[in-house]
Amino acid sequence: MSLRAAARLESLGFTNVYDYEAGKADWFAAGLPREGDAMPVLRAADVARTDDVTCALEDTVGDAAERARAANQDQCIVVNEQRIILGRLRAPALAGDPAAVVEDIMELGPTTSRPDAEAAPILERMQARNVDRILVATSGGRLIGTMWRVDAEERVGDPDDEIACDC
Repeated sequence: MSLRAAARLESLGFTNVYDYEAGKADWFAAGLPREGDAMPVLRAADVARTDDVTCALEDTVGDAAERARAANQDQCIVVNEQRIILGRLRAPALAGDPAAVVEDIMELGPTTSRPDAEAAPILERMQARNVDRILVATSGGRLIGTMWRVDAEERVGDPDDEIACDC
């Protein structure tokens, strides 16, 4: 079970929740240094913005909306203390009842991409589905940032934006 699923189960009161141990694939999925032939490929983590507004399950919508407005953003990512993604509040939810509790109205299971996924195929799917952003998270569900389509469109295919390899 992923950290993301385990964190959500724990928040719901389950006590016997287990985590898995990371391996080599998780090293790359965590956005850690890479080398070899895959080095110069632009990845989701290379494009993702890391300035996401976050909130906790017990926060009020009013508090989350205030933080989002202050950061000029239209969403709040619901995370736990380890930054594991538990849900998301989009603009309509942020405009709702300010006294509502985030956990009661959050969008469950937002779609994520791994940090090591190639940016070009993600961009193609975003364009085909008319999606403006996707959350980027480790294989355990820890928030890395948000890959915005507009940023990916500027950077994918730009030869000056390839990651240099000193290997």
